[in-house]
Amino acid sequence: MGSILSSRRQDAAGRRVLVELSIADQELLRLQGEINDVYLFSERVADVPSRVSLRGKNDATRYFLIPRQLRKNLAIRGKVSCQRIDSEGKTIFVYVVDPTATGSYLSAG
Repeated sequence: MGSILSSRRQDAAGRRVLVELSIADQELLRLQGEINDVYLFSERVADVPSRVSLRGKNDATRYFLIPRQLRKNLAIRGKVSCQRIDSEGKTIFVYVVDPTATGSYLSAG
């Protein structure tokens, strides 16, 4: 977890912002050397309630449910990848759905 130390507009149109971050070295290691296509998010912005559905013997299978308000215009076919981030007693799961690639599929149900 980190903090934004400063930010300023990088271009005249205001479409790009240069941001200076302070993060733990562990956060930087999680990027595994990737410096492009990096997204910045805060767990405090995740304000849409959701649930986990438990199924099967001894609730061995768990499904993250996508809330109704987030399902609009959702491409449900394509490659799905996931990342788990453990931070200060919380676990954050990040799913990436690429509708243009083939691979794992989300079920339509």
